[in-house]
Amino acid sequence: MKFLDLFAGIGGFRLGLTRQGHECIGFCEIDKFARKSYKVIYETEGEIEFHDIRQVTDQDFRQLRGQVDIICGGFPCQAFSLAGRRLGFEDTRGTL
Repeated sequence: MKFLDLFAGIGGFRLGLTRQGHECIGFCEIDKFARKSYKVIYETEGEIEFHDIRQVTDQDFRQLRGQVDIICGGFPCQAFSLAGRRLGFEDTRGTL
């Protein structure tokens, strides 16, 4: 199956899915350092690359119709983490 990797980080979901034989067609990661690492770890040439999920439009997703079987994502947890301020939905990262 083909998948789109949202909130990709350095590619944890991708690692698991590709090891099971699935194919990544693109990814979305806002952090430039994580994105740089992701692109070093994985061959992303020719893949769709989004940066800020808030800038991805309905049209962007419509263009993927028929190309993607799975959308996966490790949604941001900083807003809820014990290591953070625990602002939950009061933190914009908690509303993505």
